[in-house]
Amino acid sequence: MSKSLLEQLPGIVAAGKRQASQILEQIEGANRVTLQTRELVIPSRDRDAEDLFREARDTTVGGEPNRLIYGDNLLAMAALLAGDADTPSLRGKLDLIYIDPPFDSKADYRTKITLPGTTIEQRPTVLEQFAYSDTWADGTASYLAMITPRLALIREMLSEAGSLYLHVDWRVGPYVKLILDDLFGRDNFLNEIIWCYSIGGKGTDRFARKHNTLYFYGRGDRRIFNGKDPLVSKPRKPNSHMRAKVDAGGREYQEKTDRKSGKVYRYYLDEGKIPEDYWTDIEQLNREDAERVGYDTQKPERLLERIIAASSNPDSIVADFFSGSGTTAAVAERLGRSWIAVDLGKPATMITRKRLIDQDAKPFLYQAIGDYQVEQARSTLGRKYKVGDLAKVVLDLYGALPLPPEESANGTLGRLPNTRTLVYADSPARLTTVSTLRRAQGYRDSKLGGFERVVVLGWNFSAGIGQDIAALNDDRLEVLVIPPDLLDRLKKKGKDNLASSVRFASLQYLQAHVASRKSTSEGEELRVRMDNYVLLSPEAINLDDANRKALQEVMNSEPLALIEYWAVDPDYDGEIFRSVWQDYRENTDNDADELRVITTAVLNSPAHFGPRRVCVRAVDVFGFESEVVIDGVEVS
Repeated sequence: MSKSLLEQLPGIVAAGKRQASQILEQIEGANRVTLQTRELVIPSRDRDAEDLFREARDTTVGGEPNRLIYGDNLLAMAALLAGDADTPSLRGKLDLIYIDPPFDSKADYRTKITLPGTTIEQRPTVLEQFAYSDTWADGTASYLAMITPRLALIREMLSEAGSLYLHVDWRVGPYVKLILDDLFGRDNFLNEIIWCYSIGGKGTDRFARKHNTLYFYGRGDRRIFNGKDPLVSKPRKPNSHMRAKVDAGGREYQEKTDRKSGKVYRYYLDEGKIPEDYWTDIEQLNREDAERVGYDTQKPERLLERIIAASSNPDSIVADFFSGSGTTAAVAERLGRSWIAVDLGKPATMITRKRLIDQDAKPFLYQAIGDYQVEQARSTLGRKYKVGDLAKVVLDLYGALPLPPEESANGTLGRLPNTRTLVYADSPARLTTVSTLRRAQGYRDSKLGGFERVVVLGWNFSAGIGQDIAALNDDRLEVLVIPPDLLDRLKKKGKDNLASSVRFASLQYLQAHVASRKSTSEGEELRVRMDNYVLLSPEAINLDDANRKALQEVMNSEPLALIEYWAVDPDYDGEIFRSVWQDYRENTDNDADELRVITTAVLNSPAHFGPRRVCVRAVDVFGFESEVVIDGVEVS
């Protein structure tokens, strides 16, 4: 007989605590998780060239900059807790954490992408489905197993003045409350806030469900609470049973005397009052709301305004580890708080980046888990896995037989049966770069008397790898991408059940050039033009046949219509991509076309002596990144 959820709960909580403890132990070791900075975003709207380029030069990745992180929030928290050479650990440094985890097991998480002449529906990749598949594999029990270690790490990240607001609904709320009581202590439970709204939730055989719940917990006794802040408080209504008076300064007030103590309390009518724990004055967003950014579960900014103003100060760091549409980051930015936003969904991080650029945010980092596949390999194959163990699995799934140990570098080389094709499976612990490709060419020409072709299978690639492949101009070299969700699928199904369904995809690449660099009276004008974008493997995207056909038609007719976002760093140092110019679909400041980016960037900059090294980076509508580096750009 299966156990009830209540009977399973103690085991779920114990397992979650163990997992969190293991992560905390690992952050001190050599195998700790790190973050990789993909872009330092310096929004270019409403800034003159001198200020913009000074910020690009002066902003560093150290300290505690605002950051948008793509990846599993458990790994992101591990990295933030560990810190690194540039950034100190954030253990005990966050004053406010708000999270709104997905709590609807039947929600439709497909992404609708509108392109010129068609709309495509993309299903989420397995990598992006922990919140929608693993989380609900065994119903609510799986959800609770997912959330428990994350809540344990959240507590570690909160300062002594810190608070957690956890947004849930009736499906999981009572069980999550028990877990929170265990992790935070019942004495640190402050409020069960009922957020009421009028939109949706109609009932025919029951009362209409018109609210969500926010559990409000403190880390300790010294928590921040600004209940009378104008963004928190409610207008005070005069009491009709009490006479209004006017003080010497002309302010109206009412007085109430405590019958037992005789103490007189004065209430000024122009001061707001601390709201009750049921909020009826903040409405849910409707479909046509101007605040909408195209994300189904988006919450209203007014809701986050009240929470952030109440439980943080201007010098506070605010975090959201299920950031979705980026409302927490957007409001924290507007209220002058530092912020961290994390999400596993590419659509979510793309929307958030555009949203922050739109509101002319201060410079922020866009980061990813530096060794996501390594962490997944440890989870799937054990903490002491060897590169050769994983390479053998990858070679097998590709259909290659391993070379003899004396001929194979760490077990990473194989051959396709009955052919003269060598296969090299790279490690998830490093980027596949042009050096990797040259090494593979050497193996092709030297191993076992030489092979006709070599196929390189890689996990993570240097951003300019497409440009490097073109420069090598070797038709006996093929480079393919190992599916980024492979380790998740191995964990779920095992190798034997995957052989027929694993697809190794080709890389996408971008073509761009500098059209001109001219001296002006105020400095320089640089014009950078995107020429073409090639998405080589639409079969690697999670589409059905009809949507794949529609995508193919756009690829053939107007490939640059697939670009969601592109940015330019005119002084690329080879390490940090500092974008001082950005454009993205729906940005009508540059032109009136919401479905296309402009294809020529015009940058005005201070004078720069000597050649420039220009980097162009683009992200397509599916979240794939490409990069072109243009060296030696002189004034014409």
